[in-house]
Amino acid sequence: MKKIIVACGSGIATSTVALSKIQTGLESKGKLKDIQFVQTSLSELPSLVEGATVIVTTAQGGDGFGVPVVSGLGLITGLGVDKVIDEIIEKAEL
Repeated sequence: MKKIIVACGSGIATSTVALSKIQTGLESKGKLKDIQFVQTSLSELPSLVEGATVIVTTAQGGDGFGVPVVSGLGLITGLGVDKVIDEIIEKAEL
């Protein structure tokens, strides 16, 4: 099972929007099977990163854990959503 962590500054607002768009995007490409999603804040990331396949952040951060990081800003702005989804698929090897 792949573990995708979606993190933002507070763990509530933008990560909720990003997570929804990731799920929709992966489902539309037939890639939603066997994925565990974890929604969190950047400050809680260190305690949740173990076993993560990829980290998607809507803010700066997430580096330094040895896990690929994808900028999820496009999921919030609506610009380049497909590009972000494709990058998640590539880095998570879905």
